[in-house]
Amino acid sequence: MDLSRAAWRKASRSNANGGACVEVADNLPGVVAVRDSKDPSGPVLTFDPASWRAFVAAAPTPR
Repeated sequence: MDLSRAAWRKASRSNANGGACVEVADNLPGVVAVRDSKDPSGPVLTFDPASWRAFVAAAPTPR
C-alpha cells in the first residue's frame, strides 16, 4: 500500500514527553492508517473508514 501521500497527525492525547504517541492519516481514499510516532518508518495498521469509526466510538474516553 502506498502511504507516501499520507498526512499524519498526532493523537490529541499525545504529549511532548515521549509518551504513547499514535499518529493517524485519514486523508487517503478508502483507508485510515495508524502508526507509532516514535517509529515512523515502522509498521502501519490500516482500517477501512467504517471499521475505524467503530473502533473510535468503542474506545474508552480518557479521564
